Amino acid sequence: MRKCDVAVIGLGLMGSAALDALLDSGVDALGFDPVGPGSNRGSSHGSCRIFRRFNFENSNYTALSDEAHAGWMRLQNDHGKTILTPTPVLEAGLPGSRMVAASRAATIGKGLPDPVLTPAEANRRFPAFDLPDGWDVVVQDGGAILRTEVVMEIMRARAGDRVITEAAQFEPRQDGVSIRTANDAFFAERAILALGPWLGRALPKLGSLLRITRQAVGWFRPARPASVEFGRLPIFILERGPNDVVYGFPNFESRGVKAAPHNHGPAVGPDDWDPPATDRELGPVSEALATLVPGAAGPIVDRDVCLYTNTPAADRRPDQGEEFIIDRWPDTRLVVCSACSGHGAKFAPAIGQRLARLATDPTFEAEPFFRLSRYSAF
Repeated sequence: MRKCDVAVIGLGLMGSAALDALLDSGVDALGFDPVGPGSNRGSSHGSCRIFRRFNFENSNYTALSDEAHAGWMRLQNDHGKTILTPTPVLEAGLPGSRMVAASRAATIGKGLPDPVLTPAEANRRFPAFDLPDGWDVVVQDGGAILRTEVVMEIMRARAGDRVITEAAQFEPRQDGVSIRTANDAFFAERAILALGPWLGRALPKLGSLLRITRQAVGWFRPARPASVEFGRLPIFILERGPNDVVYGFPNFESRGVKAAPHNHGPAVGPDDWDPPATDRELGPVSEALATLVPGAAGPIVDRDVCLYTNTPAADRRPDQGEEFIIDRWPDTRLVVCSACSGHGAKFAPAIGQRLARLATDPTFEAEPFFRLSRYSAF
């Protein structure tokens, strides 16, 4: 039986970042995942995510973004591969948009200039847009395209033979965690579970708090290609109404404009990745582009599906839901990570550090808004 101090089960962005932090600290750690870089399954698949320094979801996230940015830059400087491609982030919504107001407040709260633009100013600066008069608009610096595929390759290479490319079953014991793959048995003093949409299956009590939704993603052949190239089109997040948010990227891969709804799709299971996104699912995105970003509008040329794993609003420490769970699992030597809800990827280095400390430092606790104790079930 092979032994280690800490096992990390699930090596998407969060698990890989945790394993990287452990190994970087000299901890005897192993990672387990049958899925490798380049797969089209798992919460971290695909080439890119949005990095935002100023976050409308939670006023505490700006400090977390700064910590994560430092981690991404260390990794980028160490390996000489581009991980963060800086680009502005335009956020816009109907008059009185809470999303835009919260993003603006996060910026001003850091002592920076007010990021507000009028729709006319935004349309002149970024000619792909046709934002209506009266809309609320901010344009943030500190944004970037996060090259997730590059990150996954770097982290997997850094871990080397500490990665076991097999599915792992675990069993908590009083003195640690037993782990079995198809070919071997392992024992870890502690284990971090970073299983994305499969976490609720592994821990049914937690599964009752998690809702997995199917999220359609499309790439669109732009009507005005020059207006959507990198450097001319920012990352954008557009709030057209309650539960009607569309986000998108400039055409930085010569693949078209990537755009998708951020509102939750239908509930699905953790293995429900097929079929590919349909024209009907992407219809609201096509409509939003045609109305608000006509330079990016055009036929769908590629499509994908992501799964969000969403947390509900807490009842003991009120929040709006869609917060992460980063905590120790009660009465075991397990640490759980459900850093999801469609906006966790950018924080991976900071979350990885927290997971590593939860597994190795008994005095460390994650922030209260990440803990299981915010739910009465725990």
